[in-house]
Formats: sequence, C-alpha cells, structure tokens
Amino acid sequence: MKRRTFLKAVGSIATGGTLGVQSILGAERPTSKDRDEKVAGLPRRVLGRTGQKVSIVGFPGLALIHYDQDRCNTGLHDAFKRGVNYFDVAPAYGNGEAEIKMGIGLQGIDRSRIFLACKTKMRDKEGARKELERSLERLKTDYFDLYQLHHLRWPEEVKQALGPNGAMETILKAKEQGKIKYLGFSAHTTKGALEAMKGFRFDTVMFPINFVEFFKMGFGKPILELANKQGAAVLAIKPLSKGAWPEGAERTRKWWYRTTETQDEVNLAMRFTLSQKCVVAGIPPSFLDLLDKAIEAGRSYNPITKDETQKLQEMAKTCESVFRREEEQVARGGLIHQPVYPDSPHECCPCAYA
Repeated sequence: MKRRTFLKAVGSIATGGTLGVQSILGAERPTSKDRDEKVAGLPRRVLGRTGQKVSIVGFPGLALIHYDQDRCNTGLHDAFKRGVNYFDVAPAYGNGEAEIKMGIGLQGIDRSRIFLACKTKMRDKEGARKELERSLERLKTDYFDLYQLHHLRWPEEVKQALGPNGAMETILKAKEQGKIKYLGFSAHTTKGALEAMKGFRFDTVMFPINFVEFFKMGFGKPILELANKQGAAVLAIKPLSKGAWPEGAERTRKWWYRTTETQDEVNLAMRFTLSQKCVVAGIPPSFLDLLDKAIEAGRSYNPITKDETQKLQEMAKTCESVFRREEEQVARGGLIHQPVYPDSPHECCPCAYA
C-alpha cells in the first residue's frame, strides 16, 4: 500500500473531529460511579467473557528493570495494597530481569488474589514451550491467569504462530494442563491484530489505545470495533503516551516515547482510554511514579466528557504518532532489516517478517 493511500485511509478518522468517536467511547457505558466494583478505591471491571475481575490499572512489569530488588518489592506490594490485582510481565522485558524481580517481589501476596499475565515472543511450538516453562519458574507459580502471544506486527508471524507446529499448539496444550487459564495477544499494528483476531477467538486483545494515536490516525478503532463484535476484552497499552519525541526536544525521561507527566494530564489520558468500549484496563508506562499517577487517575475515574475530548484533540495536534511508521511499513510489505525504534525495549532483536 502506498503511503498516500494509507494516510488517506486513516486520515478520514483523524481529521473527522469527533466523528466516529462516540461509537466507541464510554459515553455508551453506564455512567453510575458505582458500576464497577472497587478495591481500595480502585475500580475493577469484568475481563470480557472470562468473568474475571481485574483492576482498571495494571502493573507494568517492564518498570522493574529500572529499580533494584528492594524497590521492586515495595512497588509491587504497594500497588497491590492500593487495589491493583492485574500484574503484567514478559520474558522479553530486560531479558528476563523483570520476570525474576516480579517472581521475588510477589512473594507474600496470596496468589489467588492476583491476576498474573505473561507473554511469549516465540512463534514456534518448541520455542514457546521452553519460554512458558521458564516464565513459570521465574515467577514462582504453576499457572498464568492470562498468557499472550507478544508483540505481533506482521500477518506472516501471526500465521506461523497459529499454524502447524506454531506457538498456539503449546499454549492450547498448556491450557489443557491447567498451566494457563485464558488466552490473548498483544500487537503493535492494525494488520497484525486483525490477523490474530480473525485467526483465533482470543479472550483478550492488548493494543495501544491513547488519545494521540486515535486522533492522529484513528489507530485502534478497527481493533475496538472487532473486539466488541467478538466479545473480547481490550487491554490498553501506552495509555499515557504523548507521542514520539519531537526532533531536537530535550528528553526529560529516558524512554522511547513521551508521556503525559502532570496528574491533570494523566487523569485526562486515562479517562479517554478507559472510556472506550471494550477497554477493561490500561497499563501505564514503565515507571513507578507514573504507575502511582495512573492509580490516582483510576480512583477518580469518570467517563470522559465531550469538552475534555475536544481538549485532548487539541493536545494531539501538537504531538506525533509513535506507531505510524510501523503501520506504514507493515501496510506496504517488504522486508524490515532494522528496528523501527532502536531504543524501544520491544526491539530486542530485528525481525525479518514482511
């Protein structure tokens, strides 16, 4: 697909003002403040058809690579005390460091009171089996509440994972054995996500859902619409993203994309994401101070208003998309020899899928 054709397709959403927004925004959700169960003041929502209840703010396991073990222990226990029961991690985070630290840090918390989610970047059956077993050992558990194919981008890798001798064979076998309860995936491109959703009936869909990407190019809208039809729960990543760092801008935080920083901006960003239909929870960027702000935003959550939505639209005009380049590369096809964002923790190795 040519760049002009791609931009035209997504531009009809991005330039349409509020057109199309109300069809997926939480204005359609019940507006009663007590519609969600609360624990320590933080709401919990039902995770789609699983029936499980998870906190609307998830713990970002990737954050643990930034701190020593004592600080990780404190951060994990403090989050749990403040109502967080959904803990997300993956072996790709710090080459296993996050898993190891989380496995140690969660000790002392009743396993039955947390919802533990992990992932695999392996696309083949044997690779996924080895990674799953290692993750269970590192996290000191005999099962995962949710296990996901991690960081899908290209349709070809989805087909491999879902095909003969693919990772899904391992995952389904592990589910039969009681090592996994529910199945999901995370994706960074529309084509990758849609290919996965059309190929298998997943319980959860993890995808970047934030005001910048939505208003710049309608990113996430097709995923939300299909998830709604399928009854899948959406787990939002990058909810506090403020887009790519502008060229020449001072990087006030050592991270591959900008984030909202003030509590007011965090409140607005989280409210936008959590107000979208099918979104059950949001996982903030991987820093404990931003997790604290996200929890506060979750505690004070109300569905976003029209005026607040317009304010975020204006903010988005000054921001640049983080995912446009990936979307365009995958839409065009062709081999990709270099990471899109070399400093992203997701780019631990180049991928040759087209």
